[in-house]
Amino acid sequence: MTNFIFNESVRIDVQDVSLIGDLVIPENAKGLVVFSHGSGSSRLSARNRFVGQHLQRSGFATLLFDLLTEEEDQEYKNRFDIPRLTERLVQTTYWLQQDPRTQDFNIAFFGASTGAASAIGAGVALGPDIIKAVVSRGGRPDLADTVLPDLLVPTLLIVGGKDEAVLEMNMQAQNQMRCIKDLELVPDATHLFEEPGALEMAAQLATDWFRKYLEPGKQQPLRQDQA
Repeated sequence: MTNFIFNESVRIDVQDVSLIGDLVIPENAKGLVVFSHGSGSSRLSARNRFVGQHLQRSGFATLLFDLLTEEEDQEYKNRFDIPRLTERLVQTTYWLQQDPRTQDFNIAFFGASTGAASAIGAGVALGPDIIKAVVSRGGRPDLADTVLPDLLVPTLLIVGGKDEAVLEMNMQAQNQMRCIKDLELVPDATHLFEEPGALEMAAQLATDWFRKYLEPGKQQPLRQDQA
């Protein structure tokens, strides 16, 4: 059974808006994973919460938060405003660095669907001194293609084996990346990982990546050719 030292909703004040997040900190947490959800989703995403619970049981703190206010989310185009979503993720990271509950944690990003693009963009903006790892699940890294070569954070791309269009996008993105990187297929999974066992496998792949790169004291090369 996992014991938590904090498990509540928080208000994140960034720039001129307040965002709502759910912050969970297990005892002796080994790092903090910040989730960036896909378009049309929210911090209440059942799939991301499933992955979050898996990470919590493995000893990682998690923050699932709404990148848009309720009013902003009513305007459809805002859900695909990658620069805005990226900036929200950056500002939320700064907030976490200043909050006494989270300021001592190593931080990583988990991006799902279009949320992977903002996770990658924020990873580039903040750099490996602040962000230790990025994981994308069924992500759209192609939406951050202009900054992919600048990413220095170890990045794992998880894709369903039957999600053919997104797999092609991820393979092309992987080729543009010069950081430590890997692409893992979840066999027989489609885009939403709804098949039996698919989401469990994705969650375990993410957990293993964070164990390798997020836990304190892990020193890793920044580029693939240095590994």
